[in-house]
Amino acid sequence: MNGAPLKIAVIAGEVSGDLLGADLIAALKRIHSGPVELVGVGGEALQAEGLRSLFDFSELSIMGITQVLSRLPKLYTLIRRTTAEIIAARPDILLIIDSPDFTHRVAKRVRTALPDLPVVNYVCPSVWAWKEYRATRMLGYVDHVLAVLPFEPEVMRTLGGPETTYVGHRLIADPALLEARRLRAGRQPGNGPILLLPGSRSSEIKNLVPYFEAAAKELVARNGPMRFILPTVTHKEALVREMTAGWAVKPEIVVGAEAKWKAFAEADAAMAASGTVILELALADVPVVSAYKVDWIMRLLTSTIKTWTGALPNLIADYAVVPEYLNDIVRGASLARWMERLSADTYQLKAMKEGYDLIWQRMQTEKPPGEHAAEILLDVLKKKKPGRF
Repeated sequence: MNGAPLKIAVIAGEVSGDLLGADLIAALKRIHSGPVELVGVGGEALQAEGLRSLFDFSELSIMGITQVLSRLPKLYTLIRRTTAEIIAARPDILLIIDSPDFTHRVAKRVRTALPDLPVVNYVCPSVWAWKEYRATRMLGYVDHVLAVLPFEPEVMRTLGGPETTYVGHRLIADPALLEARRLRAGRQPGNGPILLLPGSRSSEIKNLVPYFEAAAKELVARNGPMRFILPTVTHKEALVREMTAGWAVKPEIVVGAEAKWKAFAEADAAMAASGTVILELALADVPVVSAYKVDWIMRLLTSTIKTWTGALPNLIADYAVVPEYLNDIVRGASLARWMERLSADTYQLKAMKEGYDLIWQRMQTEKPPGEHAAEILLDVLKKKKPGRF
């Protein structure tokens, strides 16, 4: 590609998206010989690549319908501000990363004002789970989708959405995950700790910690003394310590990514909040049972959810590798019995490991995700603006 200056508008709403965007931009700078300018919204990783974020992107870290509704006035103010800034900047391309409640609203408005602006969406919206109509609606403002899950291109094709390419998932090349996986290779079950992972959001922690306590109590009653490790993040440590202070069986609370991955390497099995952590555990080869309790509005909307499972490993394997407990069927006693089966040399453990091998295989790519994503972004740009690039 020639050395023409390249101005990229980028919007990332959460830490995971910020990391993906920075990885893509770093790879793009290696491919594109000209200067690269960034405008938009992002965190520390994108700022390290040269972005001056329009505002603190933590303001966009929202989850669940009730949170979205309560934050609507602020959300729309930020949408209008971001839209206006990007239009004024006249970028060569717009890269939106995850956080669809925000990024897609901005993209639609920007495309209306700048109809020739190419738009690339990194992280496919979960049209496979609910609101399938979003796939065709995206045709009006997205030129290409960069998927991080291998089944998503086929889903988007079936639903009639934009062209979609699986570029790989950052976890496949994550050094900490790979090290935990290496340390677990050949490991025999038994005598290791049980991981408790109730999530990183206050609502998740408050909903699941009581059930994890019940599971720990039952496990000790049935098996004698056991060790439990509860990894958490710095800004939720106080809440976790408060909620576990009265436990008869005290978990070891560890804080930060390094401590989490160390616990992954040591653990026999885990019970965890449904989400990306389930995929992390599967790729690190840690047996897991998934649990989740949604807010009351989401319960009313359960009938609109189309997917047959909420566990990403199950969607990738296309069968039930990881057991799931949702809402009213979450029981400490059920989680405890699964921990017993997954902490010993059982058929259940062997079946889960077989599923994990399939998932690992299906998620492999020939190129690193950031490099592949950057190549597609530049290809979209050349097709939309052949005279300039």
